[in-house]
Amino acid sequence: MTGRARWIPDPLHAAATASPDAPALTAPGEVISYAGLDRCVSAASEMFRRAGCGAGTRVAFYLDKDERYFMLLLALIRTGGVACLLSTRTPPEHVHSLLQRAGCQAVIAEDEDALRAVRNVEKLDPDALLAEEKPVDGRAANLDLDAPATIVFTSGSTGTPKAAMHTLGNHYYNALGSNENIALGSGDRWLHSLPLYHVGGLSIVFRCLISGAAIALPEPGAPIGREISRCGATHVSLVATQLLRLLREDEAALEGLKAILLGGSAMPASLVREASSRGLPVHTSYGLTEMASQVTTTPPGASPDVLRTSGKVLPYRELAISEEGEILVRGETLFAGYVGENGEVERPLDSEGWFHTRDIGELDEEGCLRVTGRRDNMFISGGENIQPEEIEAALCRLGGVEQAVVVPVPDEEFGERPVAFVRTADGEVSAERLAGALGEVLPRFKIPVAFYGWPEDAASGMKVDRKFFRELARKTWTGAT
Repeated sequence: MTGRARWIPDPLHAAATASPDAPALTAPGEVISYAGLDRCVSAASEMFRRAGCGAGTRVAFYLDKDERYFMLLLALIRTGGVACLLSTRTPPEHVHSLLQRAGCQAVIAEDEDALRAVRNVEKLDPDALLAEEKPVDGRAANLDLDAPATIVFTSGSTGTPKAAMHTLGNHYYNALGSNENIALGSGDRWLHSLPLYHVGGLSIVFRCLISGAAIALPEPGAPIGREISRCGATHVSLVATQLLRLLREDEAALEGLKAILLGGSAMPASLVREASSRGLPVHTSYGLTEMASQVTTTPPGASPDVLRTSGKVLPYRELAISEEGEILVRGETLFAGYVGENGEVERPLDSEGWFHTRDIGELDEEGCLRVTGRRDNMFISGGENIQPEEIEAALCRLGGVEQAVVVPVPDEEFGERPVAFVRTADGEVSAERLAGALGEVLPRFKIPVAFYGWPEDAASGMKVDRKFFRELARKTWTGAT
């Protein structure tokens, strides 16, 4: 944040003026043009103002993703309000506590249980906000890049989720930098395959708006391969499990794509290698909530060697590696800070303005980032430091291994020892074969003491739920060798 106002023309209104008939949002059975979306957003903005939701008002969204969600999100941003985006996986009885933590004055929801649990905030009906057919004022004001725009809760993989606040400029510059690397324009359609309460889902919205591309909304619960084909998607964001499933079950859906942006947890080397060998336009990347999504990404047509990295730093970002090997970031996309208990925003930066990610990595001679692990995941076994991601990467280089997670289990002699959960192409897990192969590339203390098959109830989210695997390992591990 610069301390001085910086303004841009409203991207939606600019696109509607330049290409009014171009598709802005496609949903099952419906195509909304940029002009049509602009009118709906303008009308909803006026309804927000009538409801007292003006500049700075924090409004929570607890909704399933549909076309209304996009309209209301853009309308609130146009009024200068702040959208607090809640996961629909949050139990209704916990919604109120999240609203309190984020300092929300209103909530948009349809879930009756959640609405009953919410107290002392304005309850807004999504359909009522969109009831106005014609905008009172068709003009769209310029938008302040330094104004708060969204609050997103971090994944909480290492503790309690934090409420991260982003400015409009964070999202705008993140999208600009992404579009300078992955071409996107009018006529393109980016499949919105990620949650809107995740920065990965938010970033798709801004990329499309500033480029005049369309946001392609898939049918809820439908196979992603079918939706890529049905929507005529040209671009798609995928996590490892989604790409793996497509390669195994619906490779044809990937043939017409111009770009496949891979994110979330580290991509298994074998998966990236397979996608690259089939000529798919994949881009590996590294990002985080606090940087509004991507920080580094590989360029179009990257070689297999480059795709084994997370690519180079995109425009409007900076990245450095500390003496301890920690990845540090800053730049135009760096978030405004975490919303504290008292509602104030706290920005945890060092004296030079760097945010410490707690991720461990290195830059190669070409300036490409290699992420080697996370400080919070490291554990000590018999006095030796073990970084689980190193073992996981070694496992994923073995033939037939598609995904692996390594977590510690208690051990009386060594304190903790590693065990591995492994997903294979044929579903078979041979501890003897895997341990033997790892013994050729890793020291003995890093070889897992047990190998388990991939659990059917493991969630397939943006990131691996290590807490789930740690708890499962402790229940499964007997200490027998």
